Amino acid sequence: MKISANGIEIAYEIHGRAGAPWLVLSHSLACSVRMWDPQIAAFQDRYRILAFDTRGHGASDAPPGPYTLEMLADDLHALLGALGVSKPHFCGLSMGGMIGQTFALRYPGVFRSLALADTTSRYPPEAAALWDQRIRLAETQGMAPLAQPTLERWFTPAFREAHPDVVDDVRRLILATPVAGYAGCSRAIPQIALTARLKEIACPILVLVGEDDAGTPVSMAREIHDNAPGSQLVVLPRAAHLANLEAADGFNRALDAFLRSVP
Repeated sequence: MKISANGIEIAYEIHGRAGAPWLVLSHSLACSVRMWDPQIAAFQDRYRILAFDTRGHGASDAPPGPYTLEMLADDLHALLGALGVSKPHFCGLSMGGMIGQTFALRYPGVFRSLALADTTSRYPPEAAALWDQRIRLAETQGMAPLAQPTLERWFTPAFREAHPDVVDDVRRLILATPVAGYAGCSRAIPQIALTARLKEIACPILVLVGEDDAGTPVSMAREIHDNAPGSQLVVLPRAAHLANLEAADGFNRALDAFLRSVP
């Protein structure tokens, strides 16, 4: 389904029980709602799930960039308003977690809880050059040269060997990402600098991270945890960046326990 919100068409799916608490899922860069299929299957019996394609991804519009994290948070705010979603739980991974942090600070009191997976609250200045390289590669050669290096960061070698079907599904998501969307979001991501403001977020926070995540490593997750009073930290063994796929059972157990603990 699609709806007009914040000046673009946003693609979304709704799953689960009518009248149940809302759970919003926000995917990583170069993915789509399909990244969340294991979580949709696991949580749809107890929650009303809203999964959406971020601006520039999946079936949502991909206008020319650059984008900002504030713009992406505004997209979500407009989507929630258009659909009449109130007091949702939120779970975002990587870029989705950055959107969640930005949203929680920009629109305090909306989220019932905030789960931040394999993400960061800041990047060092030198990270900008790496993101610029990826943008130039996408804009000059398309998404194909980015696919394999991305998959090698996102999954451990053991998982890539044992589960080629899952890896190939994610490869297709990367290749299908519009260059304008990838570049626009890749300009937004390295601008995040929210560590000092995490203490302002009043809702319960869960921080999840794969122990082998090289892109947003455990040290970044600990920094969020250390600066978000009362937050919980769960490190998932034998998982890299897309921990929701590589360690789906552990991810789901940790998220389920957290959501059940929220008043």
